[in-house]
Amino acid sequence: MDFWRTEDQEALQDGIRSFCEGRFPIESLQLIESSGGRLDRTAWKDLAGMGVFSLRHDGFSITDSVLVFEELGRALIPGPLTATYLAATHLTSALSGADTGEMIVGLCEIAEPVTMIEHLVDLDRLLILGPNTISLVDPKSVPTQVVSRPLDPLTPVHVALATNGGEIIASGDLVRKWRREGAVITAAMQVGASFAAIDLAVEYAKGREQFGRPIGAFQAVKHMAADMLVKAEVARAATYAAAVNLDGNGDDNLDRSVSIAKMLAGDAALFCGKTGIQIHGGMGFTWEVNAQRYWKRAVVLDTHYGNSEMHADALADSM
Repeated sequence: MDFWRTEDQEALQDGIRSFCEGRFPIESLQLIESSGGRLDRTAWKDLAGMGVFSLRHDGFSITDSVLVFEELGRALIPGPLTATYLAATHLTSALSGADTGEMIVGLCEIAEPVTMIEHLVDLDRLLILGPNTISLVDPKSVPTQVVSRPLDPLTPVHVALATNGGEIIASGDLVRKWRREGAVITAAMQVGASFAAIDLAVEYAKGREQFGRPIGAFQAVKHMAADMLVKAEVARAATYAAAVNLDGNGDDNLDRSVSIAKMLAGDAALFCGKTGIQIHGGMGFTWEVNAQRYWKRAVVLDTHYGNSEMHADALADSM
């Protein structure tokens, strides 16, 4: 299995990172939070203009898509990115406009005891992901109750009081493909958030002084940063491997490689987010410091397409 990045892939990833730094600087997140997490449709169309949602139709592979979504995760860009990308990839006829940014497509997965819907008020279409079907509903028709204080202010959520009805637009193999690709794309975003948390923590450790020395010079802090890097690098390798496998260039079992990627990426994002807060000390919990935002996004992404514990159980069952 060869998942070294080509020159074109490096250029693609560098281009998306530059775009995110210019169009979605980390400083802009507080403004989005103050608006209740509402999505900027102009910014959403700018993402589409960069080809984020039309990657597969433009001839890019799942591996290429993983590189792009790693950068979106690094920048903490809010919104149903994965759902709109998959809708533009697999449901073009039913959801025309998802690839151009004209349509924001959200997705909720039926779960017990509570089914949550993210970014409901900004959605043009809502997909309900069941055990073996995907249904299309008008988001305004779903009875919900708003969560007044969501964990991640960049991800407003509603509790779905009912998920019945809707038009079934996919089933069987397409649903299985959707779940696999969704898990790997989400893992890529978790990997991106992990490395961003590392960069922030290391930069702080180099500048913050205690007892006349940067705290990064202390062995305990070095070990914390090293543990973050190890977890993130292993998760990145597993995610790239799963993407290569989904592209048909690997020899591992598809479901097993997906579960490994989602499990390791979820664990890495949660660990790096938490440890980044610890390195920042008491400041890490404050609104003014971005460290807490990476942990919050890690918690949210861990709920998408199965959390780390669920994928660990699936992996154990496959052995």
